[in-house]
Amino acid sequence: MNYNIRELEKYCEEIEGIVHDIGLDCYEQEFEIISYEDMIGYATYLGMPSHYPHWSLGKNYERLKTYYSHNLTGIPYEMVINSNPCLAYLMKDNSLTLQILTMAHVYGHNDFFKNNYLFKEYTDSSWSIMMFKTHADRVRRYIQDPSIGYNEVERVLDAAHSIKFYCGLTHDITLPTGNLLEFLLCYGDLNDWEKDLLTIVMQENRYFLPQLETKVMNEGWASFWHYTIFKRLKLDSSKNFEFFTIHNNVISPTAGALNPYYLGFKIWEHIYNTQTIDTMFAIRELNNDSSFIRNYLTYEICNDSQLYSYQEEDKYHIISEVSNIDGWKQVRDTLIKTIGSNSIPRIEVVDWQKKCHVLSLQHIWDGRELNLSYATETLKYIQTLWGGEVILNTQFAGIKRQIVCDVNKKVLIQNE
Repeated sequence: MNYNIRELEKYCEEIEGIVHDIGLDCYEQEFEIISYEDMIGYATYLGMPSHYPHWSLGKNYERLKTYYSHNLTGIPYEMVINSNPCLAYLMKDNSLTLQILTMAHVYGHNDFFKNNYLFKEYTDSSWSIMMFKTHADRVRRYIQDPSIGYNEVERVLDAAHSIKFYCGLTHDITLPTGNLLEFLLCYGDLNDWEKDLLTIVMQENRYFLPQLETKVMNEGWASFWHYTIFKRLKLDSSKNFEFFTIHNNVISPTAGALNPYYLGFKIWEHIYNTQTIDTMFAIRELNNDSSFIRNYLTYEICNDSQLYSYQEEDKYHIISEVSNIDGWKQVRDTLIKTIGSNSIPRIEVVDWQKKCHVLSLQHIWDGRELNLSYATETLKYIQTLWGGEVILNTQFAGIKRQIVCDVNKKVLIQNE
């Protein structure tokens, strides 16, 4: 560690002054310095070490630890929590220059959390940390209850986790609805404690859903402002060299994959150079990734970034569109299909029969087939929460099919 706390405080004060001058609107910011081991643990629990216990988190911890120890992926420099005050974890082993960059990056996230409409309307930052702690306490009480126990809690949590992204941002379950968790909470064959577990999973994933829907915007925004803030700090040449080396690594394009830091940074840089700062703040407030990319990704950015779309054909990946003057919009539209919740199959409850207890689901077709093995296993989990027969309507190879899971969890695939 080539710095002391006083140095960090000094640079933090300078960064806060620049943040104020720029016009970023942030929550009060708090930093915690943690070890490498703590960062792995916090990353496992999505920044919430008080999260309720579940085997999947232990599995995630071992996976992350293996990846980091074998240098298969880099450990995060920081982790920022959408809370008020905003809490950020800095890794102790970061160099002083990296800590300065990271603190500037954190203020970008802080401003985004406070001002983007998805976070403002659908999360309560003042309650978030306490929410996770309260949920963990409730789950542990059910585990310790002799009439329930760990295995029953795990059974319900496993089922709820399988459809955790189908929680919606509102409580509306007017048919048709993609809010499967809330629908099953209201109409599934569940005890009160089971309903409470579904409520916990639903509330926690509603907290994370805005982050899923704004990954490109949010990381690009934080990267743009750490770059802008750093240039205003009066630092020596060695720190400047280290900063630009790290910055270029963070936003460098990734071959065969999308780097949200890179794409977001390039779009925000273009907006900054062509729009007023007030317009830039309005764009940050009123968009999610889908609308952001649709409205502000340009031909020039596509071309400079060498974006292209591809498809599988006869077990080979064939480039279907490139970012030329004719194909870049198709590349853009394909990109939108792969980000946020757009990458998750759209499944809706379309009907339910109370008397015979049958639940009918519809896969909203967008040209992408379901993974059959995932679909069948997920239907079994839905049946656990529903209690009766579950039917999923979809199509394979252009033929309309029904995947049916009966009360014994036997799965049958038949033509409609």
